[in-house]
Amino acid sequence: MSEATPARSLFHESRRSFLLRKLHSLTGALPVGGFLLFHFWTNAKALQGQERFDAAVADISHMPYLPVLEIGLVVLPLAFHALYGVKLVLEGRPNVGSYTFSRNWMYTMQRVTGVLAFAFIGFHLWAYWAQKWLGRMSPDEFYPRLCADMASTMGGVPVIALVYLFGIAASVFHFANGLWGFCFSWGVTVSRRAQRMAAVVFGAVGLVAFLFGANTVIYFATGAPFPGTPGPSAEGGRSCADIASPSTGSAGSTGAPARASVGAGAAAQASH
Repeated sequence: MSEATPARSLFHESRRSFLLRKLHSLTGALPVGGFLLFHFWTNAKALQGQERFDAAVADISHMPYLPVLEIGLVVLPLAFHALYGVKLVLEGRPNVGSYTFSRNWMYTMQRVTGVLAFAFIGFHLWAYWAQKWLGRMSPDEFYPRLCADMASTMGGVPVIALVYLFGIAASVFHFANGLWGFCFSWGVTVSRRAQRMAAVVFGAVGLVAFLFGANTVIYFATGAPFPGTPGPSAEGGRSCADIASPSTGSAGSTGAPARASVGAGAAAQASH
């Protein structure tokens, strides 16, 4: 009779890859995904004017143990999820040319959007969060800086705003499709019916999240949010156009001339 194979610990070396993949899935769904949605919600305060936006940022800045929370709940989970995700991308072998199943395409797109989201989030964190930590920018400078950056153009093209729109699209797709993968791999959606329902639900969540983020970017870039969305003037707040106006003394900011012209064009379109 053959000897029984001894039970292996959950932390045995042979199960390391399994645990890392589970942790990778978990960090994408909870701390990283939750922060993404919270970030969209906070930035949407910009649609109500600088005062509301600054108040939302100040509330976060005054949270107790903020550096510990930022490092422990955002930076470290994000770094692990991103770096291990890059490892999975490098180890993967896309085969959508041979097997054109929808989930195979989703698997490939998950890897592609993960790399794009990693690059975009790194760019965004360096431009704002890192500058705050380095003492080069105070939180009350975020709003005018976003107004100037999003409205700035190169050859008449709002490059930064487009980078943000594509970056948000990649991040949201990666998050929503990752939620489907999380539920599948953790045994939440076992049946085909549950998997189809999850695809619909998470697809809707992704669409709503993208519209939230895109609406804020479009407002910063043009001075006008999506139709039907109240702008700063309706809320009695200070808008990007107010900041860029020469009368406010802020016209010297980078990208302000573009903001003034774009904001005026948006206002003219809204009046028709």
